[in-house]
Amino acid sequence: SVLKKRLVKLVVNFLFYFRTDEAEPIGALLLEHCRITKEEENVFSISFIEEPERKYCFQCASEEQCQEWVEALKRASYEFLRRSLIFYRNEIQKMTGKDPLEQYGISEEARFQLGTHQQ
Repeated sequence: SVLKKRLVKLVVNFLFYFRTDEAEPIGALLLEHCRITKEEENVFSISFIEEPERKYCFQCASEEQCQEWVEALKRASYEFLRRSLIFYRNEIQKMTGKDPLEQYGISEEARFQLGTHQQ
């Protein structure tokens, strides 16, 4: 309920936040099992599925900047990256007839297969 000015930096699936006058982050949000929601003009929120009361709101300088953040954050989760890897792996395999992950010895790993669910 208190508005605080923070700088944020997205690194893979972590959103680090900083005080405006400090170089070290004061915290980080792991962007897994969360919802990114456009709230109102220039405002979006991050809430966590397993902890719905845990919600962070962010205000951007413009509507365009807000939309860019929402899109980037939605693409930042491990699950989104895993699905993207599977999609592109299958597309490359269709085009070349070869599994692009085979050269790395990970072509049979279940986490990179379609239709598998992680526990």
